[in-house]
Amino acid sequence: MRIDAHQHFWKFDPIRDAWINDGMQVIRKDFLPQDLKPELDKKQIDGCIAVQADQSPHETRYLLELAEQNPWIKKVVGWVDLNAEDIDAQLELYASEKKLAGFRKILQTLPPEAMDDPRFLRGIGKLSKYGFTYDVLIYPEHLEKAYEMIVRFPDQPFIIDHLAKPNIKNGEFEKWSEGIQKIAELEQVYCKVSGMVTEADWKNWKQADFIPCLDTVTEVFGTKRLVYGSDWPVCLLAGSYNEVFDLVYNYYSEFPHSEQVGIFGANAQRFYGIGE
Repeated sequence: MRIDAHQHFWKFDPIRDAWINDGMQVIRKDFLPQDLKPELDKKQIDGCIAVQADQSPHETRYLLELAEQNPWIKKVVGWVDLNAEDIDAQLELYASEKKLAGFRKILQTLPPEAMDDPRFLRGIGKLSKYGFTYDVLIYPEHLEKAYEMIVRFPDQPFIIDHLAKPNIKNGEFEKWSEGIQKIAELEQVYCKVSGMVTEADWKNWKQADFIPCLDTVTEVFGTKRLVYGSDWPVCLLAGSYNEVFDLVYNYYSEFPHSEQVGIFGANAQRFYGIGE
């Protein structure tokens, strides 16, 4: 089974989606399952994982409704207030949602020290009890604190979104490389090979720009903990769905078939609990 392990759906709202600024006109509109399905079909992708873009309970419910209506949306990564006093009760209710794989908080907009918050750590510590995963959305400057957070929870499955967003545009990889290598030493951590084109020069990137990052994550995580994701429709800021897929596919095209099968589906199935 081929899986796109990272994409979003939304009905565009200029207030709620204020992060989509005037320089992002191509994504200032609705993006719904009927818009994505033809792109998946062209690449013979069997399903996807819908990831939250808005931090609200409504977003989680909305994505679960879309997954119920579209069986090819295999799982949802939603949002829950991990700092909430009643986090246990919330997670217990969500545990009955079979398509809800886990949760994500948009840490990249916060200082790294936000991961020291005892309330947040308490919430993270509850997830494994209910079988939930956690997507880590950060920049390179967050990697050290992310490591300190993750090492506290050896039984919690974590996945790093978008390679932790290395500065591909300026070729600044040293600090990122050190941080991602350290996190990769923690065996419960996977990494999404996603979101790269939007960290490059949107108008002038080329395949060679991504080789240092791909070389690094492949070396430190190995091919059994890497997961392909498109980051559609955000990726459209810098490239088509076809270009984003081919960027990753071309890099791994000479790898053993079993490893390609893992990166483009089997690893996501294992991490997010997707059946055949």
